[in-house]
Amino acid sequence: MDAAPSRKQLTHDRIVDTAARALRSTGFHGIGVADIMKKAGLTHGGFYAHFASRDALLAEALEHAGEDSRARLHKSMAAGESKGHSRLRALVDNYLSDRHLASPESGCPVAALASEMPRQADAVRDAAAARVRSLIALVESVLPADAPAGTAAIVASQLVGSLQVARMLGDNAQGRRHLAAARQFLLERFESPRPAGR
Repeated sequence: MDAAPSRKQLTHDRIVDTAARALRSTGFHGIGVADIMKKAGLTHGGFYAHFASRDALLAEALEHAGEDSRARLHKSMAAGESKGHSRLRALVDNYLSDRHLASPESGCPVAALASEMPRQADAVRDAAAARVRSLIALVESVLPADAPAGTAAIVASQLVGSLQVARMLGDNAQGRRHLAAARQFLLERFESPRPAGR
């Protein structure tokens, strides 16, 4: 049986969770150490007992945001599959959903932060690249087996870009129409037809 996490670990986890939500909501430049500690209900002075630097926090928060987003997406995909949808449809419908459009703070960090990632420190860029690779791997796992090499990266790019454009248009009818069109395009192009009677 695993031991209960220590008080220090629980505090560390609270800081990371707070930073992960703020990171997706406001971007890298919206995260200050003092603000994160205050939002976590802690004093600024305690930060360095948990992290060597702000970049160390950002890298860990990015990893946490990715794991959290992936867990939510897998849960939503399982619900779609239980309704008879293909794995690809379950992914596309959930990634390009109105819910994801409206809630960047709990969604995919790649879509929330892609344009900012190249300007970050090495550790943060490495964590970001790992998130991108994870998304591509997920897409690859739901594509038809005969999909040409490189298709997963292209579909992942379309998912991320479509969500970003929809968010720029706004959480409104125009943004939702854009998502609907992107869902239709991706499924018409990449979903294998199901055999008759299924």
